Amino acid sequence: MKTLHRNKRLKSATEWVKSYSGKRIVHGYAKRYGVDKLCAVKELRLIGIEISEEYENQLRQSIEALKKQRQFRKDKKEQELDSLLRFNSDENFAFIAGYTSGGFPYGITHEEMEEIDKNELA
Repeated sequence: MKTLHRNKRLKSATEWVKSYSGKRIVHGYAKRYGVDKLCAVKELRLIGIEISEEYENQLRQSIEALKKQRQFRKDKKEQELDSLLRFNSDENFAFIAGYTSGGFPYGITHEEMEEIDKNELA
């Protein structure tokens, strides 16, 4: 659904508010007009609805906490991916899977890795 421009939203909202029967007007406005909750607070105030500063501050804190949480998850996923992609290699092996009890490496040689890459591209 395409959202209305602010002027049209405000005109429509004055009528919508009169018929709104819910208890969470900011949430209802945001959902109805496809705007975020901070925009809803601002626009509801423009049409004369009283929204407390405390509620707005809680909303800002909640949004900031959600952003931090999402960034944390994103960073964690990137770290996990980096650790999966990081592997040991040397002049003989492109990928060292492990070491024998005698301390010798085993894994995939550079030649085997080239063959695998060729087969994947084919």
